Amino acid sequence: MTSVKDNGTSDTIKRAIEYMPIEDVEKLERYRPGGYHPTTIGEWLNGRYRIVHKLGFGAYSTIWMARDQKTEKYLAVNINIADSNPTNSQERNILHQLGIAELTAKTYPGSAIIPTILDEFTISGPNGVHQCFVTAVGMMNLAEAKDASSFRLFQLSVARAFSAQLVLAVAHLHSQGIVHADLHPGNILILLPESMDSLLSEQFYERHGQPHHEPVTCLDQRPLPDGVPAQAVVPVWLGKASEEVSLSEAQIVVTDFGESFMPATAARHHSNTPNMLVPPETYFEPEKSLFFSADIWTLACTIWEIIGQRPLFEGFTPSVDWVVKEHVDTFGKLPLPWWQKWELRSKWFNEDRTRHGITNSRPWVQRFTQSVQKPREEFNMQPKGDAERTAFLTMLRDMFAFEPEKRPSAGQIMEYEWLQQWALPDLSRMKQNMP
Repeated sequence: MTSVKDNGTSDTIKRAIEYMPIEDVEKLERYRPGGYHPTTIGEWLNGRYRIVHKLGFGAYSTIWMARDQKTEKYLAVNINIADSNPTNSQERNILHQLGIAELTAKTYPGSAIIPTILDEFTISGPNGVHQCFVTAVGMMNLAEAKDASSFRLFQLSVARAFSAQLVLAVAHLHSQGIVHADLHPGNILILLPESMDSLLSEQFYERHGQPHHEPVTCLDQRPLPDGVPAQAVVPVWLGKASEEVSLSEAQIVVTDFGESFMPATAARHHSNTPNMLVPPETYFEPEKSLFFSADIWTLACTIWEIIGQRPLFEGFTPSVDWVVKEHVDTFGKLPLPWWQKWELRSKWFNEDRTRHGITNSRPWVQRFTQSVQKPREEFNMQPKGDAERTAFLTMLRDMFAFEPEKRPSAGQIMEYEWLQQWALPDLSRMKQNMP
């Protein structure tokens, strides 16, 4: 239940509101003063952007696909909640800073993989004043592409191009003093091909379907308050299965900078990445602030998942100790101070790190075979050759150093053989094949 102010009275009247739940839409209780802006298909924003469909939503914004009357392109309009605070504006502030940096360093290749704020404006509505910013449209994120597939694999050339772009993006962020702090496949968008811009709205609907609306009703049957939409819009699916993504479509941007920070001016002692991606220093050195090296760990996890069928570390609603168990299973014994600090190590391991009991470990090379090579062979998708396999595992093993200070920087990763001989060449081919 959510307390809201009842508009139309000078007194603060609070009443609990619950709505009939609707699958795949934002939390309707967030349509309240200080919350979401009720947006409708066909609505014009800033006299320029006509809303065509919904792309998605987050805790602090809804994201809409709009046709730009000025450029005749499809763009994404992020409409922030009205109750803005430093957390809500973090992504906008980071993107602004990166946009300014791009003006002074346009030659840096990673800047193209960071979303550019193309326009920004404010709108007023029944729930307050909302900051809006406009970016390119994402076709889908990498996690969604895998979820749409029974193979859960990208073509190898596509996976290499994704990985190269991701390393370039992280290197650019770090060169600007920014830690992303939430790298994972769900925060990497495949851009909508520019060829879509040639479709008029009616043609777009013919291809992707008319917007699907669901009526919004109060559980207690009372009338909807002001500021709550009469209908909720289900987000459109613009994507395709992972194996169907072609090299010419493999252009990505890194998104969601809500957790990003600058180590030079802010300390961060926790990680809000998905549990299985949290770097180990978060658990064993909580008194130390995270640094750029934390991104290197999550970057390695993400590259593994892009190349393979399954994540490197796996667990269902895992505890901290389960995550650490996965780390030790994969890479061996922790640094001695960490090993001695880990109270539950004896639950799974002997002091020499061997597993006890009937459960077998799955070391690094075995996981590579099970997640990368065998699935690719099974589905007749190109596996890695011996030379590439060695170069790939060498790079990732260095990135997975337990001690954060021993991990290579993003700039150093660019010089590894796998990037130079396999990933970057496929990225060049992608650019040559783009329409």
